[in-house]
Amino acid sequence: MILVAIAGGSGSGKTWLATSLHRRLRPHAGLISLDDFYRDLSHLPLARRARTNFDSPAAIDWRLFATLLRALAAGETPILPRYDFARHNRAARVRRWRRKRIVLVEGLWPWAQPHLRRLFALRIYREADPDLRYERRLRRDVRHRGRTPESVDHQWRLQVEPMFTRHVAPQRRTADVVLGARVTPAELAALARRIRRLAA
Repeated sequence: MILVAIAGGSGSGKTWLATSLHRRLRPHAGLISLDDFYRDLSHLPLARRARTNFDSPAAIDWRLFATLLRALAAGETPILPRYDFARHNRAARVRRWRRKRIVLVEGLWPWAQPHLRRLFALRIYREADPDLRYERRLRRDVRHRGRTPESVDHQWRLQVEPMFTRHVAPQRRTADVVLGARVTPAELAALARRIRRLAA
């Protein structure tokens, strides 16, 4: 069983890449998102939860993430959390993992912590121009998260890009594969073959 990490900035296309690989590698692969490991904030008033910097690694429950990664690497079938992004707390509904040969892990900083880096057989970094990432973030947050363009822009300047520079971009140096904003079908197929070979 192998763990494969997919990292990149907000709007870089990492989630698209992860789901595309997942489709190609099924039924032998499962997919988890680092987003589901945000800390539970149910002890705080809702307005204060919404002010949390979710673009900072400090928002993640790293102890739980590390524990579950090691359980997955050992072939166990742990219970995985789900995150409620509307209320900023752990969802009551959880997910029972089914054993797979390949575990795809996508998120902003899956291997930012050195002690987790060695758990991944392959580390993939998705790179994209800041303007493109901003456009994608703006479109997503306005259409699907009920945000205003002004609030998205404010968050981008104060949180998203400073956290990207400090915590996301440095992962590029320790990536095994760096992909640009446009991934061709041939590149995707080659990457899927590489992952299959690692899991064989």
